[in-house]
Amino acid sequence: MLTMTADRARRLAEAAAEAGLVLAVSALPTAWRALDGELAVILAGMFAALTAATYALHAVTFDCLRLTADRGKGRFSYTQRKE
Repeated sequence: MLTMTADRARRLAEAAAEAGLVLAVSALPTAWRALDGELAVILAGMFAALTAATYALHAVTFDCLRLTADRGKGRFSYTQRKE
């Protein structure tokens, strides 16, 4: 059984906030006048999918930095070439 650690909870909260911001800026102004039950379910599904994708991206990125110890060394390469 997986337990929710503080780090996972923080990542989930960040992912939910980012997904909410994306939907609030892009979809909600357009869909507000036609908002009904069916559209609300679709927006909730989009919110869940965006939250899951953002959470997974954060988890992979931060776990990779933790495993390779690049976070502590301050080595962040934005390209694939050797510098």
